[in-house]
Amino acid sequence: MRIGKLRQILTENNLDAFFVSDVTNERYLAGFTGSPGDAGLVISQDLALIVTDSRYWEQVQRECPDFELVKVTTKFDAVLPEILQRVGGKRIGFEADHITVAQYERWMKPFGQVEWVATNEWVRRLRAVKDAEEIALIRQAVALADEALAHGLQHIRPGMTERELAWIMEVYMRTHGAEGTSFDFIVAAGPNGAMAHYRAADVPLPMGQPIVIDMGAKLNGYCSDLTRTVCLGEPAEPQRFWEIYQAVLAAQQKAEAEIRAGMSGVEADAIARRVIVEAGYGEQFGHGLGHGVGLEVHEKPRVSYISEDTLAAGNLITVEPGIYITGWGGVRIEDIVLVTDDGVEVLTRSPKEPIIYGDW
Repeated sequence: MRIGKLRQILTENNLDAFFVSDVTNERYLAGFTGSPGDAGLVISQDLALIVTDSRYWEQVQRECPDFELVKVTTKFDAVLPEILQRVGGKRIGFEADHITVAQYERWMKPFGQVEWVATNEWVRRLRAVKDAEEIALIRQAVALADEALAHGLQHIRPGMTERELAWIMEVYMRTHGAEGTSFDFIVAAGPNGAMAHYRAADVPLPMGQPIVIDMGAKLNGYCSDLTRTVCLGEPAEPQRFWEIYQAVLAAQQKAEAEIRAGMSGVEADAIARRVIVEAGYGEQFGHGLGHGVGLEVHEKPRVSYISEDTLAAGNLITVEPGIYITGWGGVRIEDIVLVTDDGVEVLTRSPKEPIIYGDW
């Protein structure tokens, strides 16, 4: 079905074939789980070829039954003439958002008789709408992240470092089925939380200050993404903490209540952004509301004030408003939701009560 959709795009654009070089797109179309740069796909109306060297011949035979293996014994350049002869076409698309200038010069420029057509995000757009199997796999990855966060919060204590908490959650994931993490975990204590993409370091977790925890599991190839902001004991500045926390929570709740298929990414972002602006923190919400999640943790569609995407039923996106204040810290709350024609289904189940008490 996925190859069929791509072939329909080729027909619509009068292309004879398509060269896929992005490893994530290769996995999506063929099932290949090798490393970046180790294979390529060539797809025409009657051919589905996977090109790779001896390190992956047996793996391809196991993982890619719908593709014919083209064996590389020296380098890709050596088999390209044979592939072009078999395709027999004159217009071949390639992933311009992935091929480097050096690769273009080496692989494509020598074949002047072929019209190489640059394309942008064709397969990524197909990946944006998930099928039932993908949705089921992402549900599992989301559930594992929920479990890992709960495990981490059971062991959290003042004085533990950001990195120690991140490791506790990662170990839980890896010992409960994850093949890895979706990204390097963010555990941002106190003022570090003002940096939206901070990474966990050897910084002790404080009492009474916001701690932003952003993490995700990679399970069966698919990612999850989860953020909660917590405080160990009562906030040191309760009025400020609760004002900011409630503004972020209200923005997320309103977005999750109103987002639906057919809405633009800009419109979806604006639902949450208006709440934060009205609370007086518009300048402290600098990033977009969310992004697609799938084989990669950041996929299409983009949900932001500069998005060019439109939401469709079957999109899995994050809803993650945040407020960040230099010198104080930040608050971000993030769920993964499934977009439907009637609204969204929230897949993330982690509680949003931020205060954690313990016998410290």
